[in-house]
Amino acid sequence: MIHDETPLFDPQLLEEIDWSQNTVSFCPAITPLHPGDGLILRPLCIADLNRGFFKVLSQLTKVGDVTPEQFIKKFEHMKKSGDYFVTVVEDVNLGQIVATATLIVEHKFIHACSKRGRIEEVVVSDECRGKQLGKLLLSVLTLLSKKLDCYKVTLECKPKNVAFYEKFGYVASDETYMQRRFCD
Repeated sequence: MIHDETPLFDPQLLEEIDWSQNTVSFCPAITPLHPGDGLILRPLCIADLNRGFFKVLSQLTKVGDVTPEQFIKKFEHMKKSGDYFVTVVEDVNLGQIVATATLIVEHKFIHACSKRGRIEEVVVSDECRGKQLGKLLLSVLTLLSKKLDCYKVTLECKPKNVAFYEKFGYVASDETYMQRRFCD
């Protein structure tokens, strides 16, 4: 069992976001510092491998077989780069990750060498849907991208989810999203 509680990024970044700039309402009220009874919102840590991190991610997409060594190597790479903000919600009573989302910061030459944020892998475990955790994660990472001086933040979603993301001020762009996959 891995007990490394080192965070992927400085937890103070989450504490310092300007929650007054949040554009969506929560009923009942929750915040990054108070996400609900028995829940904490924080950066991913290595010990989350044993707290069901991949179980939650697998509710979104195929995860594959990842060894602890692969996880630690990828975690250390992401931490060293300083551009990955994998955020989780932990149910401390169960000792399990119940939601996660990722903000990736890309460095650009355009916009005066600015930065662009990209939100990916927003997922809430089946057992915790309806507790506003997806809304909370999206609000937090959107505000974090602003705090990190990104000139824009983007995300990709299925057409059925567009209305949800519009509540946060996201709008469909004129650009067409295209991809080329090399594996499933």
